[in-house]
Amino acid sequence: MTLNPIKMSQKLSKWATSTKPNSWASQTLLAQEDQSIIFIGPSKQLKAYDEEADLIGSSTWVPRSLSNHGTRFFGRSNLLRAPQGRPCLSSRAEDPFLHKPCTEICEIEALGDMGSSDFSWKLADHPKLPKGKTVAVVVLDGWGEANPDQYNCIHVAETPTMDSLKKGAPEKWRLVRAHGTAVGLPTEDDMGNSEVGHNALGAGRIFAQGAKLVDLALASGKIFEGEGFKYVKECFDKGTLHLIGLLSDGGVHSRLDQLQLLLKGCSENGAKRIRVHILTDGRDVLDGSSVGFVETLENDLAKLREKGIDAQIASGGGRMYVTMDRYENDWGVVKRGWDAQVLGEAPHKFRSAVEAVKKLREEPKANDQYLPPFVIVDESGNAVGPVVDGDAVVTLNFRADRMVMIAKALEYADFDKFDRVRFPKIRYAGMLQYDGELKLPSHYLVSPPEIDRTSGEYLVHNGIRTFACSETVKFGHVTFFWNGNRSGYFNPSMEEYVEIPSDSGITFNVQPKMKALEIAEKARDAILSGKFDQVRVNLPNGDMVGHTGDIEATVVACKAADEAVKIILDAIEQVGGIYVVTADHGNAEDMVKRNKTGQPQLDKAGKIQILTSHTLQPVPVAIGGPGLASGVRFRNDVPDGGLANVAATVMNLHGFEAPTDYKPTLVEISSLL
Repeated sequence: MTLNPIKMSQKLSKWATSTKPNSWASQTLLAQEDQSIIFIGPSKQLKAYDEEADLIGSSTWVPRSLSNHGTRFFGRSNLLRAPQGRPCLSSRAEDPFLHKPCTEICEIEALGDMGSSDFSWKLADHPKLPKGKTVAVVVLDGWGEANPDQYNCIHVAETPTMDSLKKGAPEKWRLVRAHGTAVGLPTEDDMGNSEVGHNALGAGRIFAQGAKLVDLALASGKIFEGEGFKYVKECFDKGTLHLIGLLSDGGVHSRLDQLQLLLKGCSENGAKRIRVHILTDGRDVLDGSSVGFVETLENDLAKLREKGIDAQIASGGGRMYVTMDRYENDWGVVKRGWDAQVLGEAPHKFRSAVEAVKKLREEPKANDQYLPPFVIVDESGNAVGPVVDGDAVVTLNFRADRMVMIAKALEYADFDKFDRVRFPKIRYAGMLQYDGELKLPSHYLVSPPEIDRTSGEYLVHNGIRTFACSETVKFGHVTFFWNGNRSGYFNPSMEEYVEIPSDSGITFNVQPKMKALEIAEKARDAILSGKFDQVRVNLPNGDMVGHTGDIEATVVACKAADEAVKIILDAIEQVGGIYVVTADHGNAEDMVKRNKTGQPQLDKAGKIQILTSHTLQPVPVAIGGPGLASGVRFRNDVPDGGLANVAATVMNLHGFEAPTDYKPTLVEISSLL
């Protein structure tokens, strides 16, 4: 049937509701005859847009066996239409739901209410790989692959276990990408991080992440049209807008250009009084770069003041000493931020932020990461920007882990982690929602990626008993981030998560072995117990010690991590299991800033510039163990494989086929055997 092109009409405002969680009607828009919606995207995640290209919903309903095409569909909930010349579906009985090229705009019947939808948590059995093998999944945090030299701490360290994996069986060791578009970030210049890395490892697919989500919202202006912005905007007329976050262009937690666009948009949308509370970096960017960032921000605020907007920097401090703690490791860090940002109290007072940062950096061993808290005061010595009743607060960071604690302090009326002295009545929103399970914060400017159907959830539904363990600083990565930004268990009777408390009150280079031995022992015991089918751990040493910039300590850290891997692999050997050893991003493999020729970069004094950030390097994946079926090896036809490919690989090693929309598995079974 030939159809006229569909003209988009009014916006659709309501979703269907149904008690059937897998029904087409419950997951798709109910459209009236005078309403048409554009469906765009992969078959297993069709997204619906209105005539203004606003996303108004998505569906995981799957018309049978439709491949992962980005075909643009037009139509209603029970009738989809594909444009001429694009792949579409045929509903003919003799050719059910197969692709064919369109010679005209054609109709596709979606079979109405799909209460018996094709979707199921049940995974197909792998045709060649057996079930019943214990699989250990080991994530070495901050362990990339780079050229060997004295600044490659992994190379310098004694790492016989990892060396044996690399050199012992070439067909069972390879590299995968862990940065940029491979983990959902905007460009190949964006270094990976533990959060997006574990999202990709667990989800098996690539979702737009952090900076990319915010970039899209700012570029389109939709960030200023959303409910989160409207919520804080209520305070603009009589109150102050406070912006709290990392002042950096590192792109891991925040970006300066996003702050600049947010300032511009807020001022154009009625903000009359703005206070910025800065946190200096020196971790994802070079130490000392804080001065330049502050000067840039001060110039931007001066331009706003010329337009009649009262805009100033109000407080500051180093990210590792003020505000940005995570996993409730040290609430004192958050309290120092609260005192400076909310109460306007700090041990150091200055008339300008540039003066503050320059002066505090003159102290011996000063570092941007650990600058003490300071407040900016007026000529009378009064803080220029405490948070008071009627104000609005926005936390700028798009990365969740180091915002959750301050978000709790800003949002929860019932709070006992430290004495807040006063709890002002404010309107608070995060750049993103930092914890989807806790719904924290309850208001946010940009919606987070919707990560569904993670490998962990699939495997639990298919009887895989799971044990996950790390120490505090990375515990959330093998649980919350691995599970698609979801707190808690999928099934408490099938899972056990163990957190080992991290050292607190010291920097990680003081105790570079961290809790690697304890994590390995917990994993060993879990493997030998026979209670679990998958034992998953994160060994944080390479990343956390690497961030300190202490090369000698990082070498010790890498050795400790390697020793922990051996303990786990020895246990796998005893039970006849399988191991998968990988990493989430690079760090410890390159500890210096490099010039365009790849040589170490020197500062003005001729000293090596230490690199404390993550890198753009690929990371290893190694498989093995006595339970690995004969002939299993890495494929050669996935050269650009990334972290997201690991999920399907792990599913295969458990004896299952991965969902068809997951990134392809990295393994194959040799046809010669």
